[in-house]
Amino acid sequence: MEVRRDCRHYSTRSTGGADLVQRCRLGANDDMPFACPEHCLFFEHRSITDAGWQRFEDD
Repeated sequence: MEVRRDCRHYSTRSTGGADLVQRCRLGANDDMPFACPEHCLFFEHRSITDAGWQRFEDD
């Protein structure tokens, strides 16, 4: 399964270089390559209420 960017536990950060670090705050993901488990028990929809935030939509 691919990354669930619409999960509230998904986190992404860019490093000083051009690298992008993706992680699950709960550690429920596969590390290499980063992927969320199918039918993850911890999945919760991300709610965005503040202006300036960007919501990722599944392609």
